[in-house]
Amino acid sequence: MTRLRPATIRLIGRIHRWLWSFTGRTFGNLMGKAPFLMLTTKGRKTGRARTTPVLYLQDGADFIIVASFGGNDMHPAWYLNLEHCPEAEVTMKSERRKVLARKVSAEDKKLIWPRLVELYPQFASYQRRTSREIPLMRLSKAD
Repeated sequence: MTRLRPATIRLIGRIHRWLWSFTGRTFGNLMGKAPFLMLTTKGRKTGRARTTPVLYLQDGADFIIVASFGGNDMHPAWYLNLEHCPEAEVTMKSERRKVLARKVSAEDKKLIWPRLVELYPQFASYQRRTSREIPLMRLSKAD
């Protein structure tokens, strides 16, 4: 399977975000059984709020998100934004929560990655398609 171009991935994200907003946050999950949240980061270049849908894995009170970008060789913009400014906000249905992001360690990733692949099997093919190590981010509730 060929990978989607970054512009196509961004367009899909915009459509997903629009449908989610248009349906009053009731729009179903495009990815099947894998849950998604809306992640709002601060743009590292513009400083403006940027919102994108991302799949997540619940890990206790935290959310684990995957910077897969469809197996492309570059990181998604939201990941670069979080590296620059780890404060963000997540929205799921009607709940909003301020979070702090931190990269998941290599040791923790070994434990979490199989759970993510079980949730969304495409992650395994994304990792095979790219030369970069796909990072995981842990989103913890901000105090």
